[in-house]
Parts: sequence; structure tokens; C-alpha cells
Amino acid sequence: MKNIATLLAIVLISSFGFAQNGPKIEFKAKDNTIDYGIVTKKKDNGIRSFEFTNTGDMPLVIADVLSTCGCLVPTKPTDSIMPGKTGKIDIKYNMTPGPIRKTITVESNAVNYEGGIVALKIKGEVIAD
Repeated sequence: MKNIATLLAIVLISSFGFAQNGPKIEFKAKDNTIDYGIVTKKKDNGIRSFEFTNTGDMPLVIADVLSTCGCLVPTKPTDSIMPGKTGKIDIKYNMTPGPIRKTITVESNAVNYEGGIVALKIKGEVIAD
């Protein structure tokens, strides 16, 4: 019985070491994806926003936002996002006719993603006017 109590105490104390403290980023978009749907260049400016919340206990810093092509221009927040506050990453797609399947890589100090790197995706289709 004494060994079981000791084992439980060790497991309980060890679990505190695995708790993640620091900034955490949670995106509002399901599966971190924005679906443009079927759009036309004349009726759509191509601008969308990925909204997120810092659910951690320290300021969140978005260090960089990278696109997989020149057809996508991301804009990141310049200031830190404080715990409990929200922010957004704006993206502008150039609306070239055809299918949209692009990835945006967010580099941050978030502890809930390995290395603070999060992949965001956009999808949809632009049809000719």
C-alpha cells in the first residue's frame, strides 16, 4: 500500500511538469481553414481574416507569416497579443481564376504548437467573370 501511495504521489507531481505555461494560439476557423467558396474576381476583393485568441498566460508574439506563393499577401499583427485578447492575420489572394489551395505558415511563440509553427489553409475556386 505504501508503494502505491508513493507511486501516485510521483505521478501527480510529474504531471505538473507537463502543464504548458505560456502563450497559446487558438484560431476561430474550423481546421484552421478558410473556404472562399466559388467567387468571381469582380465581386470579391480576395481579402479574408484568420481570427485567433491568446488562450495562454503570457503575451503571444507572431514573429512571421509566410505564404506558399506570391499570389497571397499575408499581414500579421505588429503588437503582442495579451492573454485573453484576440488578433487577426489578414490575407489577400490575387483572385486568379482557378482552384484555390494555398497554405500560410505562422511562426509564433505559442507553446501549444510544436516550435510555435501553425499551418493555415485557404481553399475555394475563382471563376472567370
